[in-house]
Amino acid sequence: MKIVFTGGGTGGHFYPIIAVAEGVNQVIDRENIVDAKLYYVSDSPYDKELLFQNSITFEEVSTGKLRTYFSPKSILSNFFDIFKTLLGVFNAIWKIFSIYPDVVFGKGGYASFPTIFAARLLGIPVLIHESDSAPGRVNKWAGRRFAKRIAVSFKEATAFFPIKRTAWTGHPIRREIQQKASREEALKYFKLEEGLPVLFILGGSQGAELINNTILAALPELIKKYQIIHQTGIQNFKIVDGQAKVILSKEKNKVRYLPLPFLNSLQMKMAAGVATLVISRAGSTLFEIASWGLPSILVPFTESNADHSKKNAFSYAHAGACSVIEEANMTANILNGEIERMLEDTESLERMGKHAKSFNPADAALKIAQELVDMALVHER
Repeated sequence: MKIVFTGGGTGGHFYPIIAVAEGVNQVIDRENIVDAKLYYVSDSPYDKELLFQNSITFEEVSTGKLRTYFSPKSILSNFFDIFKTLLGVFNAIWKIFSIYPDVVFGKGGYASFPTIFAARLLGIPVLIHESDSAPGRVNKWAGRRFAKRIAVSFKEATAFFPIKRTAWTGHPIRREIQQKASREEALKYFKLEEGLPVLFILGGSQGAELINNTILAALPELIKKYQIIHQTGIQNFKIVDGQAKVILSKEKNKVRYLPLPFLNSLQMKMAAGVATLVISRAGSTLFEIASWGLPSILVPFTESNADHSKKNAFSYAHAGACSVIEEANMTANILNGEIERMLEDTESLERMGKHAKSFNPADAALKIAQELVDMALVHER
């Protein structure tokens, strides 16, 4: 049995793939399936260690990207990327023919297109998963045309696909991320004070600048009442850390601010265990927040493909799981006021946490993994 995973080269695509791969390996062990092989086909391995840990072989297929915004640079880039995509398709056809998998799992994104297209040409069954409340271009094309099964994170996304082939599974999350640490353990790990609320800021790598800058502007007020764990993003860490040291140089409570470039799985569990409120963008990270049952403030991108970010945020807010601050309103004063308003209303905060916990169905990764294995075994025969 051979299974190929493919998706765009971002964490929003990669980590759900790893979650499903963990589920596939669990099913393989439970059902005593022998000679199973897993592959990840994309433009970069993203995290070689996680691929190795899950016995996944990486195969590189480069491709171009279609930019939907207008500028002279984007027009030129799109022109050259047409040829990169064509080369990627030919490369993918050769790679997929050589592997000849029993099923392909597509997570969406431009990097998944050549592999999904190759699977279509070679008659290999495809299962796709859509993370957003409205599908991206590749998943919309595959889901409507030929994917045998479509899994979605948001209930609303089922409306975009054939109902008989579509299931609301929820979002696949890695097992090591789902279970948060105890508060006592987390307080000791980060060396935090016992009696103060903790803000957990997920600046991330993409679109982190606005959140980072707003947090820096609000810092002198925030550290009077709260402790802050701030994931800045690796590329932003030196700038944020340097500015924070200047801003807080004369503040006696500066130890309450803890900036970190990136949180590994253990640190994520610890931060989730101690957090009172999470502040984040509105990508697939919201499902991790939901799995922890934590209230949050989401800041969606104003301009995202098909307005995904804003749709995701307001879908989550409609479920009573978060508050939303749009980019135009994301200032230090407004953020400060919203944090204070939310934390003063403990009953509302508790309800929000419960709504968050019920937003994402349990065992999404294992459900998708089981379907993948079943499809692969049918094709193998």
